[in-house]
Amino acid sequence: MSKTILKLFVMALLSIFSKGKAQNLSSIHHLNFTSIEGEIISLSSFEGKYILFVNVASECGFTPQYEDLETLSKQYKDQLVVIGLPCDQFGGQEPGSSEEIQSFCKQNYGVTFPLSEKIEVKGKQQHEIYKWLTDKSKNGGSSNSVKWNFQKYIVDPEGKFVNYYYSITKPLSEKITNNFN
Repeated sequence: MSKTILKLFVMALLSIFSKGKAQNLSSIHHLNFTSIEGEIISLSSFEGKYILFVNVASECGFTPQYEDLETLSKQYKDQLVVIGLPCDQFGGQEPGSSEEIQSFCKQNYGVTFPLSEKIEVKGKQQHEIYKWLTDKSKNGGSSNSVKWNFQKYIVDPEGKFVNYYYSITKPLSEKITNNFN
């Protein structure tokens, strides 16, 4: 009888702990960003799909990844939203205006996935999305820092942190695509 009571007590504690943990870690879906066209977009509009966040730049050695990001976006369109977030914090490699960035992306890579206005991914003016993506106390998965342009972050359909990948990981890498298969 005492083993049964102990088991029930442990199960109750685990249940309380896991509920408390889930309640303390919010999903990213409560955040917004401003599109490159100036529209406020709520991440809640992407509930039910994975989101791949990528800090992008037009004059970077990794810029050709736009092509694979577009392929990924089209190939997994029912499961995934790719969001490009232009950033000029690494080597001044995104100097253009919103209009110039948008034109560059469409003309050179046929980009159709959402782009944000230019943001900061680190420092005092760090965008809320990147505060969430880089802080384990907010995302429940990892504290990290953005090292360079084209670093990638995956969030699951419920808005929970999955993983991040440095710039050298290509968008069509199995490390990334295995999340959607």
